[in-house]
Amino acid sequence: MKVIRPFKITGAGSSLPARVVRSEDMEKELSLPPGWIAKYSGVEKRHIATTETNSQLGAEALSKALDMAGLQPEDLGCLIAASATYDYPLPNKASMIKHELGWHHAEVGCIDIDTTCLSFVTALDYASRLLNDSDCRHIAIVSAEIASKGLNPEHKETFSLFGDAAAAIIVSFDDAGESGLVKHRLVTYSEGAEHTIIRGGGNKFFFKDHPYDAALHSFSMEGKKLLKLAMQKVPEFTEKLFCQTGSSIGEVDLIIPHQASKSGLLLLDSLLGGKTDKVVNNLASYGNCIAASIPLALTEAIESGRLERGDSCLLIGTAAGFSVGGLLFKF
Repeated sequence: MKVIRPFKITGAGSSLPARVVRSEDMEKELSLPPGWIAKYSGVEKRHIATTETNSQLGAEALSKALDMAGLQPEDLGCLIAASATYDYPLPNKASMIKHELGWHHAEVGCIDIDTTCLSFVTALDYASRLLNDSDCRHIAIVSAEIASKGLNPEHKETFSLFGDAAAAIIVSFDDAGESGLVKHRLVTYSEGAEHTIIRGGGNKFFFKDHPYDAALHSFSMEGKKLLKLAMQKVPEFTEKLFCQTGSSIGEVDLIIPHQASKSGLLLLDSLLGGKTDKVVNNLASYGNCIAASIPLALTEAIESGRLERGDSCLLIGTAAGFSVGGLLFKF
C-alpha cells in the first residue's frame, strides 16, 4: 500500500459521561421484554450525558490526546470539531472546545466538519491535506457527541441504540513518509436523504413557528429502507475504494467500522466472508455514538496495542444523507 499523504497519529484520548444505562434497566423503563434491546440493537449498555456538555467531553478527550502526543496547545496548527451534535448553533463547536480548555492565548484556528456519522473520517482526510499543503505540523480532531438529547422514547429501536461519547486524535506530519493516507472515498446517495432525519430545529421548521414536538424535533430513522440502500451501495463502494490501491479489504490489518447498528455490522461481516477477527466491534458497550464511534474505537485499538505502528487500517461507515465513506491509512 502506497502512502499518498503522510501523517502519523501521535495522540489519542476519549471521554465518557459518568452515567451508564444498562439495557435491562432501559427495557424496564420502556416496558420491553427482557433481552429485546440486545436482540434488535446489539447494545448491552451505553453512557448517557446528564450534566456533561459536548464541549466538556470534547475538551477532556483532547487533553488526554495532547498528553499522549507530548504537545502543548501552541503546537497545534488547527483544531477540527468533527461531529453532528453541538452545544450551540453559534458559535461553532471547535471554538467552544477551545474556550472550554481556556486556550485563549493559543493561536489555533477552529474549524467544524459535519458529515454526521462520518465526520471524523472526513476530518481526517481534510487534516491530511492541511498537513501536506500548509505549514501545519500538528492538528487535533475532536468528535464529541450527545445523541441522547434528540431521541424519542416512543421509537424504542432508536432510543435504545444510541450513546454519548467523545474521542480526540492528534495527527502530525510524518517526515519519514511511512505512515499516512492511502485512499479516501466519500459518496452521497441522496435518494436516502430523508431516511435519517431530525426535521425540527432548522429554518424549515423554525422553533418560533413550530414549538417543541417530540416527533418533529427527535431523530427519526427508517431502518428497513436504510439497510436496503446500504446493501445495494456498500459492496460496490468498497470495491471502488480498493480498486486503485493494489490491495483488497481482506488484506487490511484492522477494520474500524462506524458502530451504526447490529444489522450494519453484519453487512460488513458478509463482505469479509465472516472473517471478523480484524473488525473492531464495541457496539455492545457504547451503542451508536454518531461521529464519535469511529475515533472511540480507534483510540481503544491504539491504547490496547491492537493497532500497531506500520499496520494498515480501514475506517468505514455510513451516514445520514445517505453517505458511505471509507479511509484507508497506514498507522
